[in-house]
Amino acid sequence: MTVLDHFARRTDWQPRLHRRHEIVTTGGMAGVLRVGAALTTCGYQVHEFVADVQDGVPYGSVTCTVALRADESALFAERLREVPTVIAVEPR
Repeated sequence: MTVLDHFARRTDWQPRLHRRHEIVTTGGMAGVLRVGAALTTCGYQVHEFVADVQDGVPYGSVTCTVALRADESALFAERLREVPTVIAVEPR
């Protein structure tokens, strides 16, 4: 069977894969909420968002699964490091 298509196909298409990241924050719950706001503002598709904030501990963490293309992974980490409360962004 032959399929004829008169429209040009995009060859630069890449699938979005679910990539898990751990983000270390300061500032307690306010720091975690800033990370959530940054993810929303940047328009990322977040499929999982787990926050761990404990009283008396200076650092909190967010584990999230985000749909990213391979070329977006570095930009994702760079954007989140611009948030004042983010200490580190590590892929899992």
